[in-house]
Amino acid sequence: MKFLIVGLGNIGPEYALTRHNAGFMVLDRLAAQHGFSFTMNRLAYTAKWSYKGKQLFLIKPTTFMNLSGKAVSYYMKQENIPLENVLIITDDKDLPFGKLRLKPKGSPGGHNGLRHIDEVLATQQYARLRFGIGNDFARGRQVDFVLGEFPEPELSELPAVLDRAGEMAVSFCTMGIQQTMNNYNQ
Repeated sequence: MKFLIVGLGNIGPEYALTRHNAGFMVLDRLAAQHGFSFTMNRLAYTAKWSYKGKQLFLIKPTTFMNLSGKAVSYYMKQENIPLENVLIITDDKDLPFGKLRLKPKGSPGGHNGLRHIDEVLATQQYARLRFGIGNDFARGRQVDFVLGEFPEPELSELPAVLDRAGEMAVSFCTMGIQQTMNNYNQ
C-alpha cells in the first residue's frame, strides 16, 4: 500500500526555520530519525521510505507555498496514490503553538497552500495534519508572522512537537486516520 505525505513550506535558506515551513521541518525530522534522504526531482524534493510493509512517498514541494497543488497532483498521479492515502502537513495559525490536529477533510482556512491544493484536486476531502504556530501578531502583520522564525521559547519545545507530528504521520499510514485521531488529537 502506498501513501503520499506532503510537507508544505517554501524552499530556500531564508525560509528554513520559519513558521510557514513546519511541514518541511516535520519531514526533515523524520528523514533524520529514520535514515532516508530527499533528492531534488520534478516540482519537489522527494524521498521513498518503506515502513512496516507500507510504501511512503514523501515530498516537499519546490513550487513555493501558493502553488503546492501542482506537486501534490503530479506525485499522486506519478505514484498512483489514491486521495484517501494522502496526508498534507501544514502550519496553522488558528491553533496555539505546539498543538497538533489531524483532520480527514476541511477548508483551507485562509491558508494559500491548502487553497491551491483544493483548486487543483477539486476537493477538500483529503487528510491534513495541522501544526499549530499560534497567532501572536498585530492586525495586518500575518505575513511577517508566518514567515518569521520561531522565537527562542518555542524553539526549545519545537523538537518534541516535530517528533509528535512525525509519529502522527507514520500512524496515519500504519493505523489509519480514525485510530490516529483517537490516539493523538488533543
